[in-house]
Amino acid sequence: MEIQNSSAALLSNYEVYSLLKELQTGEKAGKKLRKQQKHLATISYETIKYLEKTPCQQQSAEIIEQFRRKLRPFKLTKAEELQLLNHRPTTAVEIQLHIEESEERLTEHEIDSLLSVIATVLPSSDAADEEMEQS
Repeated sequence: MEIQNSSAALLSNYEVYSLLKELQTGEKAGKKLRKQQKHLATISYETIKYLEKTPCQQQSAEIIEQFRRKLRPFKLTKAEELQLLNHRPTTAVEIQLHIEESEERLTEHEIDSLLSVIATVLPSSDAADEEMEQS
């Protein structure tokens, strides 16, 4: 794996999780790791274990696309959309943490609508949510 352009795109937790799972199955298929990549297996394993405790495990490319379409009326930046996707906020306070100047940019009704979109479009895993709170 070689990074072509480090600032080319922002990745969601789902995309990182999918990529690491693909790499992991490739390693199990018999590809031998080079000397420089020995630590990659450990880092990949630890990252996968962390991401399995987050809602990204229940997401799919279709869900992410639907989520982004429903966020268009809110005029959020790509980074803000990604924060909402990865963290799946459930309260107005959490929205303020993820959206810059949310008090000026969004009304209370829009924040409630945004929370509704998040709750309906993004799947949640109660077990994963509980594990993240305990960590």
